[in-house]
Amino acid sequence: MSDTEAKDLLAALDSVQEVKIGDVVKGEVLAFDDSKQAIIGIENAGVEGVVPARELSVKEDELHVGDTLELVVISKIGSDKEGGSYLLSQRRLEARKVWDNIEKKFEAGQTITAPVTQVVKGGLVVDAGVRGFVPASMVSDHFVEDLNQFKGQELEFKIVEIEPSENRLILSRRELVKAERQAKKEAVMAKLVVGDVVEGKVARLTNFGAFIDLGGVDGLVHVSEIAFERVDKPADVLKVGQDVKVKVLAVDADKDRISLSIKQTLPQPWDKVAEEVAEGDVLDGTVKRLTSFGAFVEVFPGVEGLVHISQISHKHIATPNEVLESGQEVKVKVLSVNASDHRLALSIKALQEKPAVEKKEAAPKAEEKVTLPEEETGFTLGDLVGDELKNND
Repeated sequence: MSDTEAKDLLAALDSVQEVKIGDVVKGEVLAFDDSKQAIIGIENAGVEGVVPARELSVKEDELHVGDTLELVVISKIGSDKEGGSYLLSQRRLEARKVWDNIEKKFEAGQTITAPVTQVVKGGLVVDAGVRGFVPASMVSDHFVEDLNQFKGQELEFKIVEIEPSENRLILSRRELVKAERQAKKEAVMAKLVVGDVVEGKVARLTNFGAFIDLGGVDGLVHVSEIAFERVDKPADVLKVGQDVKVKVLAVDADKDRISLSIKQTLPQPWDKVAEEVAEGDVLDGTVKRLTSFGAFVEVFPGVEGLVHISQISHKHIATPNEVLESGQEVKVKVLSVNASDHRLALSIKALQEKPAVEKKEAAPKAEEKVTLPEEETGFTLGDLVGDELKNND
């Protein structure tokens, strides 16, 4: 052996790298065996390895003899004088890279974006290159009854806990949602002006009003500001998710309170009175309030007129509740209209037939004697004279 050949042999031996478990190696696809495992010639090692189909991150039909792969050594299989063979994995190497990347983001306080792939008991499963889990309590900044709404969505998450050796990745949206909501709230609050009419969506309904989402911040429409007519329960006239127009009544940035009105965006009911109601008209109405001097009757939503006690009945009544009760449906005649001052004089008795006047018999004169017919007294004239004679005996 010449000196040159000896040097080349020593150089070749020196270039041979020892293969260890966990090493990242490069290898060339030499062949596929009957089990569809890829036979790999490990670069600079002089030994071979195998990659089972389940350990490939590419589809089998996309891999060909001669392709070069980057792989991680999982374990040694067999032992002989050539150094044996090794179990290799492409999938686990890529997962390791993903874990390394996630760890770097975790240490830097960064977030990750990933799609939700499953809804399971207790939370969400996401695909971050590796399996991640979002507990139900960390999905939002408030309780979410139906988590299925998030399935298929790509969302941003904060990394809460990471342990690659246990394939453990815990994620959260709660703080991100809270921060986003606060930012939107501040932006909306900054541009809201009292008197503005804006669009919103009914977010929640309570007995005392409706909360309207204005795009990141909720404002309250008190039940008295929903409509001109009386509303007993907001749920009777509004639905969650309904689009509405509201007028801004007040903004208190310090207390995060916004007062809104729906009815003040609606046509004024007295405008309709000025246009459509005239003296002499007959209207249908509902008795709303009874007072000592009369009854207030609603003829349009938000429009009440007064039926004075003298216009309730042709008969004399001491109080209106002798003949009327709250909630009663009545017909009324318009006596006068003053829409600008919101006054409407009405009458019920004007639509009722006036009773006929009863004739009274004239009283007998003092000097006249009334002679009653015998059949009306029950006594005969003889009986009366006989009794008088007896009295004189």
